[in-house]
Amino acid sequence: MPTYKLYYFNARGRAEIARLIFAAAGETFEDVRYEREEWPSHKSEMPLGQMPVLDVDGVKLPQSMAIARFLSKQFQLAGKDNLEQAKVDAIVDTSIDLATKYIPIHMQQDGSKKKEELNKFFADELPKHLKNLETLGKLYSNGGQFFVGNYLTFADLEVYDMLGYIIKVDDNILQPYPWLERNRQLVEKNPKIAEYLNNRKETPF
Repeated sequence: MPTYKLYYFNARGRAEIARLIFAAAGETFEDVRYEREEWPSHKSEMPLGQMPVLDVDGVKLPQSMAIARFLSKQFQLAGKDNLEQAKVDAIVDTSIDLATKYIPIHMQQDGSKKKEELNKFFADELPKHLKNLETLGKLYSNGGQFFVGNYLTFADLEVYDMLGYIIKVDDNILQPYPWLERNRQLVEKNPKIAEYLNNRKETPF
């Protein structure tokens, strides 16, 4: 069995999807978290001078989505065949489209600018992204409540993780999207995910 070390800051951020995959699979890993002031002394240890990095038996793999896709394949959370894997990837990429729009606003330090950008995001951007995710869920779920094949995959975990940041701002965003709301509930009810969430370290991001 391979041994895994995941390197990131003491935050959820770009490493959280990998942690969720480990949790869903019931697999153990070493969760190495650096405080910001520690990072400069470790930066040169990483292949691209950035994190997250996954160490698999001494081989260091950078890039959060490469890590997540590798782990989802390792633990049978990527889809059962090539077509299912493509569907999972399509949903993940659609979630990343949403992240690309939201994360810069989330990181905005100017309070008045952030409020203005959030208002515009919730009015103009968010509805179309949620509609896209709901459309794909209904299209690929085989009549169920998981995104692909009616069982838990990386796609469910990625969307769960991404929407969590936005739900912290407004916990009513999924009311017009019952399929997405039910999907989120089912992810949280997964016993391994529920245990992980119960014990998850609370961090600002």
